[in-house]
Amino acid sequence: MRKLLVYLKDYKKESILAPLFKMLEASFELFVPLVMAAIMNQGIQQKDLPFIWKMAGILLLLAVVGLSCSLTAQYFAAKAAVGFAAKLKAALFSHIQRFSFSEIDEAGTATLITRMTSDMNQVQNGVNMVLRLFLRSPFIVLGAMVMAFIVDWKGALVFVVAIPLLSIVVFGIMLITIPRFRKVQEGLDRVLGITRENITGVRVIRAFHQEEEEEKRFHISNEDLTRLQLIVGRISAVMNPVTFIIVNAAVIALLFIGGEQVDTGHLTQGEVVALVNYMNQILVELVKLANLIITITKAVACGNRIQAVFEMEVSQEFSETEAEENRKDEIIVAFEDVSFAYRNAGDEALSHINLQVKRGDTIGIIGGTGSGKSTLVHLLPRFYDVTKGRIRIDGVDIMEYPKDQLRNKIGIVMQKAVLFKGTIRENLLWGNENATEEQLQRALRIAQGLEVVERKEGGLDARITQGGKNLSGGQRQRLTIARALVREPEILILDDSTSALDYATDARFRKALSELAPKPTIFLVSQRTASIQNADRIVVLDDGEVAGIGTHEELLEHCEVYQEIYHSQNQKEVQRA
Repeated sequence: MRKLLVYLKDYKKESILAPLFKMLEASFELFVPLVMAAIMNQGIQQKDLPFIWKMAGILLLLAVVGLSCSLTAQYFAAKAAVGFAAKLKAALFSHIQRFSFSEIDEAGTATLITRMTSDMNQVQNGVNMVLRLFLRSPFIVLGAMVMAFIVDWKGALVFVVAIPLLSIVVFGIMLITIPRFRKVQEGLDRVLGITRENITGVRVIRAFHQEEEEEKRFHISNEDLTRLQLIVGRISAVMNPVTFIIVNAAVIALLFIGGEQVDTGHLTQGEVVALVNYMNQILVELVKLANLIITITKAVACGNRIQAVFEMEVSQEFSETEAEENRKDEIIVAFEDVSFAYRNAGDEALSHINLQVKRGDTIGIIGGTGSGKSTLVHLLPRFYDVTKGRIRIDGVDIMEYPKDQLRNKIGIVMQKAVLFKGTIRENLLWGNENATEEQLQRALRIAQGLEVVERKEGGLDARITQGGKNLSGGQRQRLTIARALVREPEILILDDSTSALDYATDARFRKALSELAPKPTIFLVSQRTASIQNADRIVVLDDGEVAGIGTHEELLEHCEVYQEIYHSQNQKEVQRA
């Protein structure tokens, strides 16, 4: 958490002025009991109405000045806290953007969202409260004791006994509850995790009629959270009665001592009331301080969780020098004894892959679930880095490419079609922000997406909701393909990106793709043999290893894995034969 405070450096002035104005407010507050004592001693006892009005004016002035100081302090505290959180969010978001897929897999999407939202809010609230109260509460406790000694040192001895007792009770209960508050926070995280999972997966839950099971799971976690909160609540509930017992006992002692002092003429009635007011001020501030420390504890815990994300090392480094490519070479992509293992995974996902791809060729990639198809193509744009071996593009090791130079060569359509809130045009321009209307129309025509645009009111300027929820799966896939084609990449990766298309649309798309000029080098990942059988070469993967490379006909003759996949998808034709 301490390392995060560097983001407060631009708010030094606010961080000083906020507690300063709070202590000014506290200073004025300490004079209020003395003014009240004066009103009782001189105004009420001597029935001096002008004096009472004069003191009332002073009280009003103290209230106005105190309120002004309080508002000013809260303004500076809020400005510092909000500015700090904004800079911290920007830094965290920028750090996450540098993560490779390995770091994102390790941290988890839900965890990163929680760090960016609820944890960030707790830290912001903690900074705000510290700037406002961390100095004010101790200042009033000490100030009230000093003022009590100024009023009467004998009566102030009650404070010497009462304040340690109050501190023991308040901070003792706080020390007991802080670890339990952490458990409450963990329980809340579990409840929020289940809630998020159920909301995002609601269609699957209903499809499998698991509503009752999920309700039971939620109720178990919710009851655990309630039990923890009740335990903390019961312990915290002890604070008020015990502190009030101590304060009331102290007040009785003050009244007893004060009464004797009044009788002997050493103390006035107003001064006794002032001592009681100072005791009440101390009680209020100690309770505030205890609550503040609990808030700080939560903020520190959340800050440490944010710091843990910052401490995750970015595994990838990119060159800053533009690579000198050999575009005359017939081979555009070369996998040279490439192996890859996911972080913290025992076995390799890919083993000893050797493959050379000619410029303009279409390479089909097929295999069973978990065979490494997506992993293989994700190595090209360096979403993951190879564990062993190397990959060359245009004769250059991809580790030597700057990020922009490498990624600009590649257009990729992921397995899951993801669109962003905005218009169709804005989503397509992700591929090339300078694309012309003609380029957009051409990409849509090849991707079979013109029909999608024409059906939408507004055409290219039709609105898309977050995640493209107002489009069907096939429509989303066609638009994501068009987005990749707008870039006019040298290498086009289609990672099972036509799975939601019907066979006729898929066939039209493949035909349009084959007629592209200039034709990119295409890596076509698919579960369907029909989608890749016209590829120049097909790579068959089995458990991370190459089971065969060749044309459709060659693999049908020599590759058992390919034969099994093909025949399983074409059983009717086999039975007819």
